[in-house]
Amino acid sequence: MPEKDIYILGIESSCDDTSAAILKNNTILSNLIARQDVHELYGGVVPELASRAHQQNIVPVIDAAIKKAGISKEQIDAVAFTRGPGLMGSLIVGTSFAKAFSMAMDIPLIEVNHMVGHVLAHFIEDGENKMPKFPFLCLTVSGGHTQIVLVRDHLDMEVIGTTIDDAAGETFDKAAKLLGFPYPGGPLIDKHASNGDHLKFKFSKPDIKELDFSFSGLKTSILYFLQKQCISNPAFIEQNRDDLCASIQATIIEILLKKLKKAAKDLNINQIAIAGGVSANSGLRNTLKEEALLLNWEVYIPKFEYCTDNAAMIAITGKFLFEKAVFSDQSVAASPRYSI
Repeated sequence: MPEKDIYILGIESSCDDTSAAILKNNTILSNLIARQDVHELYGGVVPELASRAHQQNIVPVIDAAIKKAGISKEQIDAVAFTRGPGLMGSLIVGTSFAKAFSMAMDIPLIEVNHMVGHVLAHFIEDGENKMPKFPFLCLTVSGGHTQIVLVRDHLDMEVIGTTIDDAAGETFDKAAKLLGFPYPGGPLIDKHASNGDHLKFKFSKPDIKELDFSFSGLKTSILYFLQKQCISNPAFIEQNRDDLCASIQATIIEILLKKLKKAAKDLNINQIAIAGGVSANSGLRNTLKEEALLLNWEVYIPKFEYCTDNAAMIAITGKFLFEKAVFSDQSVAASPRYSI
């Protein structure tokens, strides 16, 4: 007899996006995201507003995801949800709904680490993507995290490098704010960088041992440089915006790839992946492809829809946990600091 199809409902609510996905085996049937525009008014995510918006969005988003997948809720075999890391109020909404849905439908409840989900997004089957071979290194870069992860198997990962202060994604957003861009500014830096000279301006780069990262010094360097230039020329930013974007972006990418190259050399691994919101950055993608040719790397870059926070990555992670019968009970609680 043919094996029974497995349907997983994935729920992601770690920050300001409410997302639900339906996975059939390793294929995504639906992956819907309700974004919250209210945070643009404040130049960043306001946790209390985010959690309130999740409460409004979660039921209609999940209902729409089930309908778009063309299945009934009775066909769902398990519900996977982001337990953490993330904003506590946002995580509570997703966790509470998942627990209630699991109890009401009498199906397994699966907690997922958000960062593991980013890594395992590479294993979603879409008929086009090639999947990394084990072991591989994954540079996971987002607004809140910057990590190099050694991936030995789907559920066997080790963080071998991480930021000791700020994340690369946060650095993009803070720099964008200094340049006068609205939130979220990271994609706008990427857009303007394509028209700029990345060698025009120099910023300080950290000297951190081993495989860890630091971005606080770079943020300070950008701030002081802009302040100094604007004293003598108030129109400096406006006149040099493209070159500033290109130079800032190139500096961040250089910091990231320096440690990634060291990790690949030290561990003798040529299977290299990127994940997380910053993996959508065209500068990072293009530079990684160039390095791959020079270093004989096999590079794996996720589709744009699986770079930013999404429930598809939670569902695929839930699928691997489901196969190992790694389930949670009703005592599980949201965990804003939840390490791999």
